[in-house]
Amino acid sequence: MPLYEYELRRGSCSACGGRFTLRRPVNAPELTRCPACKKPVRKVISTFNTPNLTKPLSVTDAKKAGFTVLKRVNKGEYERQ
Repeated sequence: MPLYEYELRRGSCSACGGRFTLRRPVNAPELTRCPACKKPVRKVISTFNTPNLTKPLSVTDAKKAGFTVLKRVNKGEYERQ
């Protein structure tokens, strides 16, 4: 489930602090009121996290990380490298 950030349209609130984050299913209807103070809210565009794709792992890197590296010899046959 993705995280969504919301903020109050006007004013502030001691219950929610004026801004809050919720985990909601993608198919859930958009939230229009704060669950704590019931004031109108709007969704805030926020940053998102993506995997850091620098370079593919080499066989040496995989072995250092503790993975077993296999090489295909024949159809259905593999051996350790």
